[in-house]
Amino acid sequence: MSANLNTSLPLEYQSEQNRMNILGFWIFLGAEIVLFATLFGVYAVLFQRYAGGPTHQDIIMIKEVMIQTVLLLTSSFTMGLAIFEMRRNNLKGLITWFVITLLLGAGFLFMEVNEFIHYVHMGATMQTSAFLSSLFVLLGTHGAHVTFGIIWATMIIIQLVRRGLTPVTARKTFILGLYWHFLDVVWIFIFTFVYLKGLVM
Repeated sequence: MSANLNTSLPLEYQSEQNRMNILGFWIFLGAEIVLFATLFGVYAVLFQRYAGGPTHQDIIMIKEVMIQTVLLLTSSFTMGLAIFEMRRNNLKGLITWFVITLLLGAGFLFMEVNEFIHYVHMGATMQTSAFLSSLFVLLGTHGAHVTFGIIWATMIIIQLVRRGLTPVTARKTFILGLYWHFLDVVWIFIFTFVYLKGLVM
């Protein structure tokens, strides 16, 4: 047995290299927090700069946003189930919940694209006002992260099918789980400070 292998730990933490990679990803998430905090700060400054264009109350589709929220938060739960199955060394269960998570994420993205199309049809584009510029950048950055997460997860699923559950594939799966939960937390802030706040302002 390798000196840096500790089989008493979960599979993704058993090697020193895996533990360092996971720590490095936590540091990366810290940088992501700074990025989104900056975007939220910009939105907070500009969210009433309508320049005679549509306001938040004019364009908001709260029913659709609620569905988006349910889809993404449910995907966080299914991602948790995927990690649970990984800890049980159940490859089939892991892949199953992984695929369900991706389908929920894809549903979220589909609705977000429709939301953007709705805005544009109402004459609400990035060029219309500072409010809309900050809104599109914040929502678009989060949506781009979700898109990247789906692509990343698809690649990991392919590796799981080909290589099975190993310390390396377990580490990659666990890190993706951290990333996905982070995106859900960001969405909770978006839902609260963009959509709900927009309804009452």
